[in-house]
Amino acid sequence: MAQRDHHHESAHKRCTDSSSDYNTNKRRRPSDERQHRAAETLSAHRQLYERHFPLYKQPVEVGCFSLDSHRSFYNDQRRLRYYVQPRKSPDLNLRDGYTSRFVKRDESVKEKLDHVLKWILANRDKIQSRDHTPSSGALGVDFVTWRGHLTKVLTTPYETQEGWMLAASKFRGTIYISEVETETARVNRETRSERQEEMMYWGYKFEQYICADDVDGTPDPGGVVNTNEAFCTVVQTRLADHKLLFSGEVDCRVRDPDAPAAPGCYVELKTSAEICTPKQRSNFHRNKLLKWWAQSFLPGVPQIVAGFRDHDGIVVSVETFQTSKISQLIKNEYNCWKPTVCMNFCNDFLSFVKSVVKEDDPRLVYLFTWDPHRDVTFTVHRDSQYTFLPEWYIKDTRSHPSSHH
Repeated sequence: MAQRDHHHESAHKRCTDSSSDYNTNKRRRPSDERQHRAAETLSAHRQLYERHFPLYKQPVEVGCFSLDSHRSFYNDQRRLRYYVQPRKSPDLNLRDGYTSRFVKRDESVKEKLDHVLKWILANRDKIQSRDHTPSSGALGVDFVTWRGHLTKVLTTPYETQEGWMLAASKFRGTIYISEVETETARVNRETRSERQEEMMYWGYKFEQYICADDVDGTPDPGGVVNTNEAFCTVVQTRLADHKLLFSGEVDCRVRDPDAPAAPGCYVELKTSAEICTPKQRSNFHRNKLLKWWAQSFLPGVPQIVAGFRDHDGIVVSVETFQTSKISQLIKNEYNCWKPTVCMNFCNDFLSFVKSVVKEDDPRLVYLFTWDPHRDVTFTVHRDSQYTFLPEWYIKDTRSHPSSHH
């Protein structure tokens, strides 16, 4: 849900000219730093990542949480909705209710990892780890983050428009990664056109048309769209050597009680402009499907239901994409994106972060920055505006080394 219709119009074709290939000296020690300047940056040059697909374990849901209409946290699935298949000719008006039944989340409030951290404090016993005892206070995972942050990393080798900044801090052996809004993103957010604002609403409105609050309920398109509300899954998985714990928003699940266990029952909902020309189809495959695939592949969400809309915001058709089949769909596109490049870059980025983030101190932030056609670089900040692990989390973790029972 985080990725929406309004900022997918960028083209993802690029070839950088970067000399530093981090892979050659992954295992550097701090003392080697002067000889190996390359290890201070990481290339995002896509040719470097065309290797075998790295191990990515089937993600396992270890928990979930809900955010209500006031953005309050609940350690349960009260905001989980159920997918109700729309008619063959849907004719859904996405503009309906925009001016009268829309409560918009305040995007200037930066929540950082706070909701994920609340989940961790309430569920430390649910985190699966073979190599630690709960009494050590360690989580037994290498990274904690939001799925959306990892999506940005995955798509980096093909991104030509938007850079990113990711803050990382190590605390009790786990590296926490939290996004920092770039200046460009802030300016874009504060200067959106009225049409862009409305098109953001369209994605949420589509959900309202095809989601029911109860397993045997029906959608209520006459209700209020409140973008504070969310249901989030928390999954654990492993990418090569990196044990990951991350959370991501989930739009709904299938109604069938015999469906696979979460995340195998979840459905991601999307809207996109209807495709009328071969050029539009090519752009859709190259740009939008990359982001859709990355976002759903990471947490193991198996299907994406897309509403295709006309210029006036009327959904004229609905199509289901199996996440596992998207890479087949794009194979015939010339010079198109490759899942293996995305995953290998993410793996190398996480290795790079591990090699840099050595000091275990929640008040120390390593800020990783990437801009299109550039390498990933980092700066180090102590007790700065970038600090993101809150005192309540640090205190609770230190005073309750074992899990809450």
